[in-house]
Amino acid sequence: MSSDSSQSPRDLPDPPDRRPLIAFTWLWVGAPLAYGLYELVRKATQLFTG
Repeated sequence: MSSDSSQSPRDLPDPPDRRPLIAFTWLWVGAPLAYGLYELVRKATQLFTG
């Protein structure tokens, strides 16, 4: 067997850092969700308290 076809993890390039993309995605989904929940609680409070 040839050692050329098997690479150790040290020989592989580092994967790209996806933390900024993950943070942006959480904000993209989380901000409208938080606003929607805020409006839901606000309107439910108005409905049940008069």
